[in-house]
Amino acid sequence: MVIAIVLFVVVMGGILLAVDKPKKVPRWVVTSAFAGPALLAMAFGLVYPAIRTIYTSFFLRNSDEYIGLDNYVTAFTQNEFQIVLRNTAIWVILVPILSTFIGLVYAVVVDRSRFEKIAKALIFLPMAISMVGAGIIWRFMYEFRDPLRDANGNPTTEQTGLINQVLVAVGLDPKQFLLDAPENTLFLIIVLVWIQAGFAMTILAAAIRAIPDDIIEAGKLDGLQGVSMFRYITVPSIRPALVVVLTTIAMGTLKVFDIVRTMTSGNFETSVVANEFYVQSFRAQNAGMGAALAVILFVLVIPIVIYNVRQMRISEAIR
Repeated sequence: MVIAIVLFVVVMGGILLAVDKPKKVPRWVVTSAFAGPALLAMAFGLVYPAIRTIYTSFFLRNSDEYIGLDNYVTAFTQNEFQIVLRNTAIWVILVPILSTFIGLVYAVVVDRSRFEKIAKALIFLPMAISMVGAGIIWRFMYEFRDPLRDANGNPTTEQTGLINQVLVAVGLDPKQFLLDAPENTLFLIIVLVWIQAGFAMTILAAAIRAIPDDIIEAGKLDGLQGVSMFRYITVPSIRPALVVVLTTIAMGTLKVFDIVRTMTSGNFETSVVANEFYVQSFRAQNAGMGAALAVILFVLVIPIVIYNVRQMRISEAIR
């Protein structure tokens, strides 16, 4: 760390001295001096690995045997990988929609209320927890213990998982939340929604506060209130923010790994593309298939990134 800091100071000091000392320096020299190191770092840390990954995806496992698109064909045709792609699609569809909906409704309900600050802080707190920490918390929430029963068939074993203990307390049987497919994927999705709802609420609450008062007053004069005000005034006014929140959460969801790895390790038909990439590359020692899955994930993210950037530019233009 010390060597890296000293090296950074020396290099940047040399660059600044070189471009500042001469009085007449071509513009391209100044541009290269400041942007050059960053571009080289990006090329070494991003561009080269991306090209190398694409190249590796055309080869068999860790060998030099070229197999063309076979890894991609396997990823889209074998049942094991089709489940992975199905789960990823479910995550990408449900998490952004549910997180944005909950965040929007929450922002509207608590806006300018008496306990607004406390209410917003409570839903934002999960954002401060790491994905691994959230996975461990919810794994304990879903914990299941096989219950012993008395002569009447009632369970006598106390559940350590909060949710199962509540089910037992109301007279229901405990459930294996993380083992029963395919609904176990939905229970994992709840964890990410719990985290991302606070992000959605924060962005959308700021957008709601930014709605001009004259628009709100015009809606009230037209007789709008409650749900109609929300539908015809609030939602159209914050549409750019809604799109940005949806696409941002979608990008994060495509790369979800920590929650799945922490709670189920991808077992019981819960694996997603990011987790399967890790499994194939480092557990199964199949670098070719792992690289193919990484490329698929990269291709899926690109359209969302482009759309997100376009919407942010439109939003800035409106401002």
